[in-house]
Amino acid sequence: MKKDFWMERWEKGEIRFHQNEINPYLCRHWQDLHPVQGSTVFVPLCGKSQDMLWLRNQGHVVLGVELSEIAVQAFYQESHFSPHKTSRDKFEHYAAEDIHILLGDFFDLKKQDLTGVSTVYDRASLVALPTEMRVEYVRHLVNILPQGTQILLVTFDYPQPEMSGPPFAVSAPEVEALYHDHADLCLLSQHDILHQFRKPGLTRMQENIYLLTLR
Repeated sequence: MKKDFWMERWEKGEIRFHQNEINPYLCRHWQDLHPVQGSTVFVPLCGKSQDMLWLRNQGHVVLGVELSEIAVQAFYQESHFSPHKTSRDKFEHYAAEDIHILLGDFFDLKKQDLTGVSTVYDRASLVALPTEMRVEYVRHLVNILPQGTQILLVTFDYPQPEMSGPPFAVSAPEVEALYHDHADLCLLSQHDILHQFRKPGLTRMQENIYLLTLR
């Protein structure tokens, strides 16, 4: 999957992966991370997620990274914020109301870009990537995050042949395999959400919520 895929999705408005509501599992499980008020939360592949506003309203500084300028500008416009824009290495840095978004490629991020990050919220990042990219994504993520960082991870699990992604299916064994060497893993909850997907032929759809602590 190339960058142009996501750019074209935003240009055409084909963003079924976007949620207009605050993710209920974020609200339910965020305190399981025991986050420190005022700490920085990293949101990879953030799009224009309203979850960033919720995190800011909990007293956090939010740092997102996003490839699409359309998504970044839409987030600030829909939030009625006027961001300050500067250049930062390979990124354009947008900032307003304690919400910072780096416009550019996630894989160009370096450790210094995530200085001060203590928690990560991954609802739409890992599941946005096909199988061959997920290993590379996790490897890069754990390399640029500080030791002890906690990650709230939301995944979908369904028979992949029954529905094309994204979001892609990421099973519990795959999550374990991806993070086994890097983090302690705790499954917080599982939810049957098949009724939310009216796709003929889809026989199972489950959302899994994990807490990971990087070693």
